Amino acid sequence: MPAFDPGLTLARGFYEEVVAPLVGGIEHSAALLGTGSDVLGFDTERSTDHDWGPRLQVFVSGGDIAGVLNAVERGLPDEFRGWPTRYGWDAVPVTHHVKVHELGVWLREKLGFDPKVRISPRDWLSVPQQFLLEVTAGGVFHDGLGELVPAREALAWYPDDVWLWLIACQWRRIDQEEPFVGRTAEVGDELGSRIVASRLARDVVRLCFLQERRYAPYSKWLGSAFRRLEAFDALGVDLLKVLEATDYETREAALVGVMGTVAARHNALGITEPMDESVRLFHDRPFRVLGSGRFVDACLERVSDPWLRSLPLTGAIDQFVDSTDVLSKPGIFPRASEFFQG
Repeated sequence: MPAFDPGLTLARGFYEEVVAPLVGGIEHSAALLGTGSDVLGFDTERSTDHDWGPRLQVFVSGGDIAGVLNAVERGLPDEFRGWPTRYGWDAVPVTHHVKVHELGVWLREKLGFDPKVRISPRDWLSVPQQFLLEVTAGGVFHDGLGELVPAREALAWYPDDVWLWLIACQWRRIDQEEPFVGRTAEVGDELGSRIVASRLARDVVRLCFLQERRYAPYSKWLGSAFRRLEAFDALGVDLLKVLEATDYETREAALVGVMGTVAARHNALGITEPMDESVRLFHDRPFRVLGSGRFVDACLERVSDPWLRSLPLTGAIDQFVDSTDVLSKPGIFPRASEFFQG
C-alpha cells in the first residue's frame, strides 16, 4: 500500500500536478468538498478501504463541462502517488472521481438553494449543519471563476438573528429534559436515567458548537470535532463523568459541573444580559438543574427578526430531526422548509 497522506493533501497534489494541466486555459475553480472524512480532516489509513483516493471537484461554466470531462477522461494517468485514479466500492462502479459541475447547479443540489444569489432565514433552517460543513470545510485549490470562495464565505456562519434563535432552541432542548435524570433515578430506572443523561450530554456538545460558531458534523465525527473546540478542555472530563457514572448522585454532580460551565461560557459571549450561572432545585423537587429556560428567554429577547420570533422553538432541521434518511438527502431540504411556516 502507498504511504498515507491525508485526502486533502492528496487532492491538492492531484489537482496541481495532474488535473490543472488537463483543464488547461479553461476558466475554472477546483476544490475538495462534499462528503467524506477527508473533507473534514478526519481520514486515516482506515479510510482508504472505502470511497477514498485521488478525487476533487472542478467547477466550470455549463458550456465547458463536456470538454473538461473529455480532457480528464483521456488524460488521467492510471495512478497518482501509487493510488489508482479510477476506483469503485460497493455499488459504485470503477471510474475516475474528478467531478465536473456548474457551481450554481452543484450548490443547489447540495443545499437546496444557491448562496451566490441570497440566503433566506428559511434556507438556513432547512439545511443540516453537516451539509453546511460539506461546502465550507475541505479545501479550495483554485478559484478562477471568482465565485467559489465568496459562496463559502457567505455560508461560513449563520446571521446573528438566526444564530441567537438556534442557541435559544438548543437551550430549550436542554431545559425540557434536565430534571428527568433525577426523576427516572428516583423511581429506580437506572437505564432511563443514563439514557436521558446521554441525551443531555449530546445536546450540550451541540450547544458548544453553536457557542463557538462552528458547524457540528454528523454523529460519527461529533466527538472528534468536539475535541477541536475550546470547550473540550473545559467540559470533556465532566462529560465523560456524566456518561461513566453508575449512580445518580455522581451523575448529577457531573451534570451540575457541566451546566455551570456551559452557562459561564454563554455569559462570556456577551450575546445576552449576564445570566445567573448557579444551579437550583427543580421547583420543590430534589433535583439540581440549571433551569435553562432562563437562557432561552434571554436569547429570544435579542432576536429581532419577526419571522423567527413567530416560529415554535423546534430549531433547525437537525435540531428536531434525528433520522439519517432525512438528514442525508438534499432533495428533502426544500420540502422540509415548508415546516417553517410561522
